[in-house]
Amino acid sequence: MTLAHRRARPLDPDACPPGRARHAQAHGEPGAVGRRERAAARVHGGLPPRAAGLLILAKSPVPGRVKTRLCPPCTPGEACSLAEAMLADTLHAARAARPAWTCLVLDGAPGPWVPDGVEVVPQRPGDLGARLEGAFADAGTPALLIAYDTPQVTPGLLASSLSAVASADAVLGPADDGGYWAIGLRRNVAGICAGVPMSRSSTLRSQRRRLAALGLSVADLPPLRDVDRMADARAVARAAPGTRFAAALTDVERAITARRTGR
Repeated sequence: MTLAHRRARPLDPDACPPGRARHAQAHGEPGAVGRRERAAARVHGGLPPRAAGLLILAKSPVPGRVKTRLCPPCTPGEACSLAEAMLADTLHAARAARPAWTCLVLDGAPGPWVPDGVEVVPQRPGDLGARLEGAFADAGTPALLIAYDTPQVTPGLLASSLSAVASADAVLGPADDGGYWAIGLRRNVAGICAGVPMSRSSTLRSQRRRLAALGLSVADLPPLRDVDRMADARAVARAAPGTRFAAALTDVERAITARRTGR
């Protein structure tokens, strides 16, 4: 099912983290620092420390554009329904974790599935590394960045991961396939993904080496399995049976069985 599109909400400069405030100022929108922060700066003689925000890297759920490695056995429409459920679970956990701010870094058009209070910025062009670096540059730091394909992530895990961003220059959440499900930065550093091969079994090791080469301390988050293929989908659904994703997978598995058996 293709979802209806809607325009992203205008940015609120009073709630805007530094990167998005700079973007707003550059485009003639209100000032780079919110009035509440300016008032606090006048009282305390400097800007207060900022809590970490949450970046969610995602694609708009459109059949044929999302989770194509689930096909076969899924149809493009079924893969899309699973992607839509993953995104809904991730956004629900994000809201419950109560980050300082939440920004959806989106490939595609936003739709009515974007919750209130979530800002939307477009992904930059380029490979995955360029898009990750662009997300931090455009939305601001300190921030934790995740993708939308770990629907088992809990509000508690997100909250503790957001807190961990304050304890080190960077954080990494290992994924079972050798990549990572989360990366966080206390401050934006250019070139964090330079020379890091993405979507490889060596991605996490390479990313860790790159951060160390930039002189950044790294704290580890708990590992998670992201959903790329049907084996991943089934394992994640077993681990998180109460999620929207698990319910959607049950429906998809039923449809796959019906096609195979003709019933």
